[in-house]
This record gives sequence, C-alpha cells and structure tokens, in this order.
Amino acid sequence: MTSWAGRTAVEIAAAVREKRVTPREVVAGHLARIDRLDGRIGAFRTVRAEAALAEADEVAARGDLAELPLAGVPVAVKDNLAVRGESVRNGSAATPDTPAGHDHETVARLRAAGAVVVGLTNVPELCVFGTTEGVHGTARNPWDPGRSAGGSSGGSAAAVAAGMVPIALGNDGMGSLRIPAANCGLVTIKPGHGVIPAGISEGDWFGMSENGPLATTVEDARLMFTVLAGQEPAGREEPARREEPAARRIAVSLRSPLAGVAVSRPYAAAAREAAAVLMKAGHQVRRADPPYPASLGVTALAHWTAGTAVDARGLDRRFLTRRTRVHAAIGRRCEHLVAGSAARERLRSRLEPFFGEYDVLLTPALARRSPQAAPWHQRGWLRNVLANSAYSPLTPPWNLTGWPAMAVPFGTLPSGAPCSVQLVGRPGSEGELLDLAQQLQDRRPWPRIAPLEGAEAAGG
Repeated sequence: MTSWAGRTAVEIAAAVREKRVTPREVVAGHLARIDRLDGRIGAFRTVRAEAALAEADEVAARGDLAELPLAGVPVAVKDNLAVRGESVRNGSAATPDTPAGHDHETVARLRAAGAVVVGLTNVPELCVFGTTEGVHGTARNPWDPGRSAGGSSGGSAAAVAAGMVPIALGNDGMGSLRIPAANCGLVTIKPGHGVIPAGISEGDWFGMSENGPLATTVEDARLMFTVLAGQEPAGREEPARREEPAARRIAVSLRSPLAGVAVSRPYAAAAREAAAVLMKAGHQVRRADPPYPASLGVTALAHWTAGTAVDARGLDRRFLTRRTRVHAAIGRRCEHLVAGSAARERLRSRLEPFFGEYDVLLTPALARRSPQAAPWHQRGWLRNVLANSAYSPLTPPWNLTGWPAMAVPFGTLPSGAPCSVQLVGRPGSEGELLDLAQQLQDRRPWPRIAPLEGAEAAGG
C-alpha cells in the first residue's frame, strides 16, 4: 500500500478528492509515522489518534469532498490555539488542563477546508523563547537532532520537517514561525497585520503576533495561507504572467539589526547566493542596508517582555519557570511604554522610505544555527535572552512594523542541515513574496523531509 506520509498537502488533497485514497488511510499513515518517530523528535504535546481517525471519516462523508482544498490533509496545531475538545497548555504547568469548547478561527477554517487535526505541538512556556522545551517536552530539529527545532512554533516545524504532517499551524510574535522554519528547512510566511485572523492569547502581543503556515514547499504554504486568509494572497502575479515574472527591486542586506551580533558565514553565503539566483531571474538586485535605529534592540526587548507580562496575568507564578517569571516581571515595567505603539510607528516611518526605493528586502533568516537541544527552561533568564538574540536577531523588526516576512530554505549548513533566507515586503505584498520564494525553489530545489527513515522519509 502506498504511504502518504511525506507527501505534500497538494498531492494528498488531490488524491482524496479523486478518491484514490481515503482520509482515514492518509491520517492512519501519518499517525503511524508519529508513533515511530516522535519519541526522538518531541514535536507533539498531545496526539489525537482516535479523534483524528473519526474526523477523517467525517471528512470522507462530506458531500462537498470534491471541492475541499485540504481534503483529508493531516495538520498539526501549535499549543497556544484552541482545538475543540483539547486543552490549550501553552507550554506551561501553570495553565489549566481544561478542554476548549470551540476551535480557534484559524483551526475552524482549516477544518472547513477538509483538514484533520492530528495533534497539538510543543512550545516553550507562553511561547516566549526561540527554543522549544519545557514541562511538556523538547522539540528537536529533525535534520540535526542535537539542536533545538527553534521556537516558539518549534513543535509544529519539527512535525512537518519529520514528515509527521505535511503542514502545520503556528504563529509569530518576534520570529516564532520564521526561526523554527529556518532551522528545520521549511517555508513559512508571517502575514501582514490583519490578513489572517490572530486572536493569540491576550492582545496578540500588542498586535505583533500573526498566525501562519509551515510547509515543505511554497505551493503548500500558498495553499494553506489562502485557506487561513480566506482569499488569495495579495500581490500575487496572475498565472499567465508567471512565465515572464515582473522584475522586482530587491535589496540584499547581510547586516544584523542588533548591534554587536554578526551573521555567520553560512547564512551570509546563502543570502548572497539567493540574491544571485534572483538576479539571474531578471530582478534588479542591489546591496543595501535598512536604516535600523540604534534603539531597535531596546524597543524589541520592551515589546517582547510586555507581551509576556500580559499573557502571564492570572497564572499561578509558582508553576511558571524562573526565566518566564523574570521576563514577565520586566515586561510589567514596560507595558506603559509599548501600549501606545509610538515606538513602532517611529520605526515604520523610518523604514518606509527604504521600501519606497526597494520592493523586497532579502536577508539571512538567522545569524547562526540554533542552540543545542537542552533544558533551557531550567536556565537563567539572561542566558536564554543572550542565546536567542545571538542566533535570531533578524526577525523582530518585521513584527514591530507589522509587515509580511517569509523564511525560505536555501543552501546547506556544514552539519548538513538546511540553511535559510528571509524575504520582507511592504504591507499587502504576501503574494509577491510567495512568488519570489517559488522562483528560488524552482531554480534551486531543496530537500523536503529530513532523512530519518531513508527513502521513506522523502516520500519515495
């Protein structure tokens, strides 16, 4: 029997719509893979085996099966979004183990499109940090299991990279989609503000957090984005124009926005090589650095901690880890500074002229590979902050501005794990970014699934 684990969402949905395979067969195959591999990877906080199989049968019985864009596609959901009948633990022992009475809007949209939720994925406590570990487990990078999958959507990224699901749902408040996607060789897009329903905890980290897809191909990311947004991504080129895509003005920057943090050689090389590919594709590519303000690090830290302070309200501090307690305590002192969004508006005003001159910014996605997979939740606050800042300084500016940004696999690290670049655009340019990512994929294809089980892991 053909194994559907390791196939793309587009392939699976087409096969289910055409009745070449049933949703139950697809889901059962992925559950079996989870059972074999997740003990090594730690992607899932909980697996909904029986419920997922029952829901797969419900999808098969739908009268609109032939029209469902995600017919029978298994999906994993980050454990800070409500899934009906399951608790939302948000990576913490301080949160209640109470089943949710309804689906989050993004989960409801995925299910309406025919997707089947197979489980909820591990996150760091309150989704604060760029590594994923805690009382519910440690998410490892399937390409390099000694390293963290990243965070905070680390479990979702690990699940997709290991072929345990073809797509997963995550969110991004300071890089929490792009960081694990870059570590695990995935495609993701953090949409601009208001494009996909947010509703993440209390206040969406002052409007910085956005929900988005994690996938192994641009085609899958585009499909999931379209379902989540309820429409095609803005700025997308018409299919008839894609044979000769419009030339874009692309700025390439290797500079870290955070003073004192340098980009390592593999990530800088990946950005340069991606720039060369896009130049050969006909785009106008120039080296240019955005005018990041010297105060950017302080602004990012204030918003990062203040968002955690809001999320920690009402939780029993005795059950929070020390790093979370310190982060929230600092944030309580910063809430009044960030509530009015004045610093974010100043940043947007400073960067807008740059994006008047250039359509898209290309950067490395990370400064270096992720930290070791270790009990970071048991370590001190400053050690965590320094480790996070040293490897992921390039993502926070685009949460502060609220502009769309992608992580796209490109190149390979010395360890053999994937490298990645970041694409950033102006508001409303999600389709444009996806088109450029597709051009990178077409001209430099990347391995999709980590080779955990030889040929089977590649979907062969």
